[in-house]
Amino acid sequence: MPERRPTRLLPGALRTLRTPADPGFWRSPVRGARFTAVLGVVLLVGLTLLFVTGLLSYAAYNPDLNPVNDKTPDKGLLGFYLFSWPTGPHWLYRLTQGLHVTVGIVLVPVLLAKLWSVIPRLFALPPARSVGHALERISLLLLIGGALFQFITGLLNIQLDYIFPGSFYTLHFYGAWVFLAGFVTHTVLKAPQAVRVLRKGIPRGEGDTLAAPDPLPATLSRRGALAMVGAGSLLLLITSVGRSFDGPLRRVALLTPRGGTDPGPGPNAFQVNKTAAAVRITPADTGERWRLTVRGPAGEFRFSRAELLAMEQHSAALPIACVEGWSTSDQQWRGVRLSDLAALAGFPDRPPGVFVESLQRGGSFRKAALRDNQVRDGRSLLALEVNGAPLSADHGYPARIIVPAAPGVLNTKWVETLTFGEL
Repeated sequence: MPERRPTRLLPGALRTLRTPADPGFWRSPVRGARFTAVLGVVLLVGLTLLFVTGLLSYAAYNPDLNPVNDKTPDKGLLGFYLFSWPTGPHWLYRLTQGLHVTVGIVLVPVLLAKLWSVIPRLFALPPARSVGHALERISLLLLIGGALFQFITGLLNIQLDYIFPGSFYTLHFYGAWVFLAGFVTHTVLKAPQAVRVLRKGIPRGEGDTLAAPDPLPATLSRRGALAMVGAGSLLLLITSVGRSFDGPLRRVALLTPRGGTDPGPGPNAFQVNKTAAAVRITPADTGERWRLTVRGPAGEFRFSRAELLAMEQHSAALPIACVEGWSTSDQQWRGVRLSDLAALAGFPDRPPGVFVESLQRGGSFRKAALRDNQVRDGRSLLALEVNGAPLSADHGYPARIIVPAAPGVLNTKWVETLTFGEL
C-alpha cells in the first residue's frame, strides 16, 4: 500500500482557526446586551436578598454572645454584629432562612444563564484596556468565583453533604464577603448601562458588544431562552419550597433530604437532622441515672426527669427551623419554662442568659448560649414532651431546649447542664 502522508494545514487554514479570544468563536444568536441585562436585574434583586437574609442568619446565631456560638473566628470588622436576635414573631428564622435557601436554589438557572451570556468577555484580549476596564475584569473574577463558591457550598450544605475542607460556617461567611466585593463593584460599574439598555435599547452607532458578530441561524429566540431559564427556576421552586413552608408542596420537595420524605406516624413524626445514634447517645445515657444539672448564684441543683415533670408545666406551639432551610410546622411542646429554672438558680426577677450543654460529646453546637431575652420569653422551654407524648430519642429525650425564632442548632437536644449567669 502506498505510504500515507500526514496532512498539513496551509497558512490560510491556520488563519481560519478560531480561539475563545476571537469574537467569532462565539456564534450563539441568543447572546446580547438586553438578554444579559434582564438576567442581571433579576440577579441584582435576588443576590441582594440572599446577602441580607444571610446577615440575618448570622445575627440569629448570637455570635458575639459567647465563643461557642461564633463559628467564624478572627473575623475582625467583617463580623460586625447587627442586633440582639428577637424571639418574635416565633416563625422569624423559619421565614428568613427559608427565603435565603429557596431564593438561592431558584437563582441557579439565572446565574448559569448569566455566566453563559458573558463568557466571551472572560477571554477578551487585551486583558485590560484602561483602569476602568481592569477594575471591571477584576470585579468579574471576584463575582464569578465568589458566586460559584457560595452556591456550590450552599447547595452541598442543603443536602447535608459536608465534603468541603473545613467548617461550612467559616467558609460560607468569608466567601460571602469576597463575593460581595465583586458584586458591589460590578453593580456600580455595569448597572447604569444595564438600565439604559432595558429602557432605551442600544444607542445607534454603539453596537451590541455581547452579540455574536457571525451568529449561527437562530433556533430559539432570546425571549424563548429567557422563558426556559424562568421555567427552570419555577421547577426548582416547586421541588424545593416545600422544605420551608407548610402545605401540599411539602410532598414534592424532592431536592432536599428534609422535604418530601415521610418521617412516619406518631407525635414525634417530624423531621430531624441529627439522630441519637449518629451522635452516639445510648439508652444508658438517657435512662434512670440521667440528671439535669442547673447552676447559678443559688448553687448547683440536680433534677431527675420525674422531678422536672412534677414542676409547673407550660406549653408552646413552635417550629424547628434549621440553617439548611428546612423547617417543621408548629409542634406542641410542653415542659418547664427556662425562666422558672433561672429563678431556682438564683435569678427570680430578671433572668440572664444561659449556657446549655448537651450529653452529646462531639460535633458542633453540643454547647450553646442563649440571650437573656430568649430565657425571659414565656415560650422558651426545657421541653419534656411534644404533641402530647414524651420526646423520642431523636428529638432529644429526656429533655431539650425549644426557643421561639431561634435556629435549630440552638434548640439543644439531650440537655445535661444549664448554667445561668453572665455569658
